[in-house]
Amino acid sequence: MHKRIRAALPALAGAVALTGTLLSSPAEAAGGVIIYRVYFDSPGKDTRSNASLNGEWVQIKNTSSKAISLKGWVLKDPQNHKYTFPNVKIGAKKTIKVHTGSAKDTTADKYQNRKAYVWNNTSDTAALSKASGAKVDSCSWTTRDPSDKYC
Repeated sequence: MHKRIRAALPALAGAVALTGTLLSSPAEAAGGVIIYRVYFDSPGKDTRSNASLNGEWVQIKNTSSKAISLKGWVLKDPQNHKYTFPNVKIGAKKTIKVHTGSAKDTTADKYQNRKAYVWNNTSDTAALSKASGAKVDSCSWTTRDPSDKYC
């Protein structure tokens, strides 16, 4: 009986070690995509000009070593202002900024095409979820933070 237990222990230890390696952090468990930085208070006066609206953005980062599809993923605030990602991939170790205003989308910059600000300067939360609705990451700030927050 003792021999069977000794034989099973290395296999069990290996399984535990493998599980710990695969899911070592919440970001890795969520696919390696995180909210990296939020610039919630665009520079200058809040004039609602397109330039000012585009000065407000959320930066998403892929921390993994492979490209990840963001198709159907949602970035939103508690008031349910939603941005749904189109059929786009974020490259390995790359970032994408999601701006509030309007412009032509590029690989590194996406635009919500809004005419009003989304992110509150006093306090707010940006939340990122998969198309299935599964939460990926969130980032919150208060008036203690300056105009931006590294998450």
